Amino acid sequence: MNAFDVVILAVVLVLAVVVVGAVLVGLRTMRRISAAPRPEDPAFMAEKDRQEQSLAALRSAADEANSTIDVAKSAAAAARAEAAAAKAEAKAARSEAGRVLDGARAEADTVLERAHKQAEADAEQLRTAARRSGEREVAVLAATTREQAAEVERRAARMDERERLHTEEVERFAGRERQLTAASAALAVRESTLVEREQALTEAEEQGRRELERVAGLTAEAARTELIEAIETQAKREAALLVRDIESDARSTAEQRARHIVVDAIQRVASEQTAESVVSVLHLPGDEMKGRIIGREGRNIRAFESVTGVNLIIDDTPEAVLLSCFDPVRREVGRVTLEKLVLDGRIHPHRIEEVYDLARQEVEQLCRRAAEDALVEVGITEIHDEMVTLLGRLRYRTSYGQNVLKHLVETAHIAGIMAAELRLDVPTIKRSAFLHDIGKALTHEVEGSHAIIGADLARKYGESEDVVHAIEAHHNEVPPQTVEAVLTQASDACSGGRPGARRESLEAYVKRLERIEEIAAGKIGVEKVFAMQAGREVRVMVKPDDVDDIGAAVLARDVAKQIEEELTYPGQIRVTVVRESRVTEIAR
Repeated sequence: MNAFDVVILAVVLVLAVVVVGAVLVGLRTMRRISAAPRPEDPAFMAEKDRQEQSLAALRSAADEANSTIDVAKSAAAAARAEAAAAKAEAKAARSEAGRVLDGARAEADTVLERAHKQAEADAEQLRTAARRSGEREVAVLAATTREQAAEVERRAARMDERERLHTEEVERFAGRERQLTAASAALAVRESTLVEREQALTEAEEQGRRELERVAGLTAEAARTELIEAIETQAKREAALLVRDIESDARSTAEQRARHIVVDAIQRVASEQTAESVVSVLHLPGDEMKGRIIGREGRNIRAFESVTGVNLIIDDTPEAVLLSCFDPVRREVGRVTLEKLVLDGRIHPHRIEEVYDLARQEVEQLCRRAAEDALVEVGITEIHDEMVTLLGRLRYRTSYGQNVLKHLVETAHIAGIMAAELRLDVPTIKRSAFLHDIGKALTHEVEGSHAIIGADLARKYGESEDVVHAIEAHHNEVPPQTVEAVLTQASDACSGGRPGARRESLEAYVKRLERIEEIAAGKIGVEKVFAMQAGREVRVMVKPDDVDDIGAAVLARDVAKQIEEELTYPGQIRVTVVRESRVTEIAR
């Protein structure tokens, strides 16, 4: 029974006690009234009625109390039934909990017993393994001990054997010493015998030599001299033949090897080509812009030419003007200046000066960037800053239509490839080839050969003597003395002389071809002359009756020598003399 049920039962009991007390009080009152005298006066009757009414009210209250008691009893009975059911459920729960607890205890005991058994089994296995390991270690230790004992016994046996061998060796050395002593005595005897025989042979040789001198009529010194001279003559002849063969083989091998190196270097290098020009064309948005460029009474065009140093040519060409100047950098600055003025639209002397300064800085930056890119491409890292500026100016310089900066990069690559093939100092040779035409950046400002100017610049800015000599000797102003100078000349000729690298004006080209043919045709015995392959080769046809084979060789050499002395040309010119004999008969 819970607390709620107890409270309800207590309340019912209190109500029952109160109702019973009230009923008892009413009954006692009714007995007193019935036992008292009954007067007939109205007051007494009224009091009697009032008391009867009270009694009736008490009866009704008692009836209500009884009904309430009955309800309370029924509620108490229901509560007792619920309590009994709850007790039964609690008892069943307690029994179920006891059963589960007993099962858990039994299972725990079983698991604990199994764990004890497993632990005992594992402990037994560990003890068995430890016992076996100990037995193995003991066995290994015993075996090691036995091996050490055996080793000690073997060492003792070896020591005994060594002592025995030492004793035998000492005895053997003693025997050999006795033998050597006997052999020395015998050798002394034989030596004395040999000395006697040698003296006898010397006397016999002297007697034979005197007999030979008497028979031959020559002394020994004269015979020796004649023999040496004959051997020396024969050796010189054989040496000359050997030297000739070696020179022939070396010449053919060297020519083939050099041709292979040059062809391989040229095949691995390719460069862009540009056309040489002394004018630049600027396209205009309209012809009315020409009047604004000229300005009032020509003041704008005069200011432009005065500031930039570039001649501005305005003719009838629609929507275009020409800028003419032999300095390519100055011409580019003028072109950029005029292009900015046309885009801006404000053209007057003061504005021309401002835009010219901006254009000059822009072109200088472009030149420097081009020089830095070329240095990175070649692989040169350390160079004076002024040299970088001068190299950048070659971006707008051309030689026979070939861009000079591109030519320097190409020359450096060719020289590096040939130096690698010959196992030489590649960085130094590439540096010499890359800087060999740097003097062309100042040829518009300084008089003299660009080779000498470039050598002075290189010497001024701290280049090595090998590089300076290669620069000043690449056009034979100074005879080449180092391998760097020779390879610089060769790579320069490969870059400038290959087909398509450079171009010349038609007039100069025709004049050179005519002069080549005139030089060859002026020789004795020449029948026909043909200049071929754009002047790179000359075929000379000679009369076979007037010129023999030796004369043909001499003629080819004379023509090549005269061409070298009189003409200026890129690359080389091959001279081929053709001597042909024909015999014709007619069958009738």
